[in-house]
Amino acid sequence: MPEPTFQRLGALKSVGAFKAYAGGLGLEIPCDEQIETGAGNPLLAPISVDGVTIGNRICVHPMEGWDGTEDGRPTEATVRRWKRFGASGAKLIWGGEAVAVRHDGRANPNQLVINEHTMGDLAHLRQVLVDEHRAVTGTADGLVVGLQLTHSGRYSRPNEKGRPEPRVAFRHPILDPRVGVDSDAAVLSDGEIRRIITCYGAAARIAWECGFNFVDVKHCHGYLGHELLAAHTRGGDYGGSFENRTRFLREIVESVRQVSPHLRVGVRLSAFDLVPFRPDPQRSSPGKPGPGIPEPYEHLLPYRWGFGVSTDDPTQFDLTETVRLLELLKHLGVRMVNVSAGSPYYNPHIQRPAYYPPSDGYQPPEDPLVGVARQMAVVRTLKQQFTDMLFVGSAYSYLQEFLPNVAQAAVREGWVDSVGLGRVILSYPELLSDAAAGRAVQAKKICRTFSDCTTAPRNGLPSGCYPLDEYYKTSELHAKLKEAKGKRRD
Repeated sequence: MPEPTFQRLGALKSVGAFKAYAGGLGLEIPCDEQIETGAGNPLLAPISVDGVTIGNRICVHPMEGWDGTEDGRPTEATVRRWKRFGASGAKLIWGGEAVAVRHDGRANPNQLVINEHTMGDLAHLRQVLVDEHRAVTGTADGLVVGLQLTHSGRYSRPNEKGRPEPRVAFRHPILDPRVGVDSDAAVLSDGEIRRIITCYGAAARIAWECGFNFVDVKHCHGYLGHELLAAHTRGGDYGGSFENRTRFLREIVESVRQVSPHLRVGVRLSAFDLVPFRPDPQRSSPGKPGPGIPEPYEHLLPYRWGFGVSTDDPTQFDLTETVRLLELLKHLGVRMVNVSAGSPYYNPHIQRPAYYPPSDGYQPPEDPLVGVARQMAVVRTLKQQFTDMLFVGSAYSYLQEFLPNVAQAAVREGWVDSVGLGRVILSYPELLSDAAAGRAVQAKKICRTFSDCTTAPRNGLPSGCYPLDEYYKTSELHAKLKEAKGKRRD
């Protein structure tokens, strides 16, 4: 695989060097020279929203492991991951991981499912997390734990890892061939969507009874909720107008409030999108994908198959409808928003900037730091317009050693309310807690965005940090991953 030509952040030896490099790219990224320790660190300040006080500004993103049982229950590896969420010191656990509201909405045959059958297991997962958090930090005060509810829609694979079974909101001229959609049979009817909404309500009741503080109604990364926001070409009650395209979200929130009036609702949102990308065929060879380039789209203008994307130039984002959606969320009483972007399936460099691509991806078409700055700037823009809502930011893992410095500055300067951590949690869950407490940061545990946590599930294996976490590094799964990667290179 050809080596990227961008500067590796791990090779920058000082905060000054990082700031100079970012400045040389023309990027505005807040970054403090020194990490404040103890109570004076902005990351350790509590924040109150929707009648709840969250004990600090560190958040754990939903991190699915592809390691549940066939009937949707957690395994030992799942429990271990949730314990590490608790040990991170973060006071906001945004969903734990994506949990399917019904079987046909599972993204893989090992995804967790929420129903009466799994209720005790989910309650146990939450309790394990809380107990570990209390044991490590000394108190569970200010700990707020949510559960992410999802239907995978276009990316459903509920029965076999290698067999897509997509249920789509509309026919997509670029994405349909990628998942084997060749007729309208895969398109969900309005009646089927209403039945899915009922499942969300039932799931919310179970989540409340399990002790979760809130549910995340997932609207990101190309899954069903996100796709419905882009259903411009769909007819019926759930497509066309903005009112119809947000009906799914509105009706789920209404259903949650009816069955569990004290359960709070958050939304993880892909606030903007771009046209799907593919490896440049002119710069690719077998097993060695080239840099990402947009799929041909000129014949599709005006572009009507995305949300938060320019209709005139779908290589650019447009926040007009994003702002309108946040106004709707505010009207619905939803005060917590976790901002992401794009999709790991069709433009991963937008969603999670990385130096090394997953096995089915492409080389980064831009310096990954540009992707970090793009997401940070969008969150800042939205926060400035909705000051009474809590915003969690994404894309921080790529910052590596400089993550604590940037996270501290971003919160201190009001760019974001809470810093969300994803991939780095798998290798080093305590990173921000260590830095804020004045403990030495363990460089050998910092995520370098090798993308094995994505490559593994793309090859039907559980997700985890295979390069740095000894649990996965020394497992039989690691050997299977190496074999799968070798076959792709051959």
